[in-house]
Amino acid sequence: MRTLLSRATQVDPSFNVGLGLVVILAVAEIFAVTSYYVGRVRPGRAPAQAVATTVARPAAPPVSTPAPATETAPSPEAVAQAPPPSLVDQFLREGIDLRDRGDTTNALARFEEALESEPSNAAVLEEIAKTYDSMQLYDKSNEVWRKLHDIGPSAGEAYKLADQRLKLGVPTPATTDAGMAGASLDAASHRDLGGSPEGPVMGITEVKAAETPDPDAETNLALRIGIKKQAGATVDHTKVKILVEFYDTVGDKDVKLTDADVNYEWLTPKHDWADANAEVLSVSYLRPKTGVGSPESALSEAAATVRPGQKGRSAKGSAADSGKRKYLGYRIRIYYDDKLQAVQAEPSRLLQLFPASESSSTP
Repeated sequence: MRTLLSRATQVDPSFNVGLGLVVILAVAEIFAVTSYYVGRVRPGRAPAQAVATTVARPAAPPVSTPAPATETAPSPEAVAQAPPPSLVDQFLREGIDLRDRGDTTNALARFEEALESEPSNAAVLEEIAKTYDSMQLYDKSNEVWRKLHDIGPSAGEAYKLADQRLKLGVPTPATTDAGMAGASLDAASHRDLGGSPEGPVMGITEVKAAETPDPDAETNLALRIGIKKQAGATVDHTKVKILVEFYDTVGDKDVKLTDADVNYEWLTPKHDWADANAEVLSVSYLRPKTGVGSPESALSEAAATVRPGQKGRSAKGSAADSGKRKYLGYRIRIYYDDKLQAVQAEPSRLLQLFPASESSSTP
């Protein structure tokens, strides 16, 4: 009996090993489970913003702004295609603005600064010529128009405008751009303008002064004046009136109409503008060395008033002014149907001292 009990209560070593293994496995399982739950809790504590960011990413493309980024940040190629305005363009723009405000002096200064960089810039030359025209300084504007014309067709519309201006002697308003002015001149040349106030019928193509050496005269000179109608215009020569006035300085101070002998002569035979050619008029100025006109003239202040079809005549004076007279210059006005067509003077300040009236009947 004792022997049986002792055998029954004796522990099998393998049992102990197995039990130990079970305990170890249980502890390991508990550790693993604990680690698992702890790992899940930590990500759960991550800020909600991270989750929101992850969820929001697919929706990001609709609210992104790729197009504005392209507009606000142009590519280097785009920047290269649109360079900033040059110094010449800046001076040109400033000059136009000054002229539009009536400050022609500073406007011309800006244009001259632009020409220092680019002496043959057609746009700058055009604006200078227009500015002189607006100031009625037609001798200066004509010089600039000639420079522009000499550039040739490469100047584009500016060349066409200069060509029209030099042919017709028609002042161009400073506010009129080359395209519009060219179009208006072209339109005028293709309609019967006979006295229409819409545009000039004729203009001055050339004025050349030539002085002849004369031992018996203080001054003996003649003006050669070319007068041409607009292409396509119909001209009634009986409605044409040409006024050529010479001016003297009196006592080196006052400026008055001359008292010298003034005569005119047509150099072209018909002077009726029946064809497209210019009619040429010669007007002479003669001051004898005595400083007075012919005895029978009585020294009236005079000018040559020319009407086509009349013979050449002289204009003489009635009363001498005190002080020595000296030739100063001339002023030419062309009227058609009593409306001013063109005016030119040398020196140009004569146009400021004696502005041209719009009607030949106005003194």
